[in-house]
Amino acid sequence: MSELVLSQFFPYGAPELKEFYQRFMTRGLMIAAILHLLGVGSYHAPDWLRKLGIISEEPPPMRTVRIMKYSELGPPPSITNTSAAPAISVAAPSVRPSVGIPVPVPDAEINPEQTIATQTEMAEASPVADIGDGGGGVAVIESDIKIEEDGPPPDFVAFEKAPEVVKQVQPKYPELARRAGMEGTVFVRVWVTKEGKVRKVEIQKSDAEIFNQPAIEAAEQMVFTPAVQGGSPVSVWVAMPFKFKLNAR
Repeated sequence: MSELVLSQFFPYGAPELKEFYQRFMTRGLMIAAILHLLGVGSYHAPDWLRKLGIISEEPPPMRTVRIMKYSELGPPPSITNTSAAPAISVAAPSVRPSVGIPVPVPDAEINPEQTIATQTEMAEASPVADIGDGGGGVAVIESDIKIEEDGPPPDFVAFEKAPEVVKQVQPKYPELARRAGMEGTVFVRVWVTKEGKVRKVEIQKSDAEIFNQPAIEAAEQMVFTPAVQGGSPVSVWVAMPFKFKLNAR
């Protein structure tokens, strides 16, 4: 009963919603168009006012450029009047050196064919001993000093010339394997130094463990030409197989 009374005094439904929708949509479109025109007009207004002559254009900034002749320039500063650097006094040695002073020799005693000692003469020379003042003992410099390598080379080393076998050594066939009729192949990795010598041998793959030690002993006795890179010898790893066959013995 109450809903019927309210609908009579306050009618509201689909027709009213359509009416309000069209009314407010029209108002919204008009307001949006006005705001759009105001935004565009405010952006282009200065250009339109300048074209109509209402606002005068600002002149570009003036820059003054002065052109001078070479004759009007003053002379460059003198480099001879610069203050000299202060001299630093160096104290002279109180005692004259007694080592390394050249001694004149008559021309008759000079050998024109030899001015530097040969390798043989240097090797036959006795070791140099330097005796201290009694507190440090005696230091002796021996000849034939051998420089050891830092460590094994990496797995891959670029080289221009590969190592070549100079001395080939065949492994000794184990007697137990011979009696058992065993055959196989052992793949080893050999560290060849800059001198072409074998420094270390590692087993990579083996058909039978009984062949490992003979393959290592044979590889350690081999000699190679060193690998060359850039005109200098380099140490590298070389992989090689050792085959153990009964018909080859």
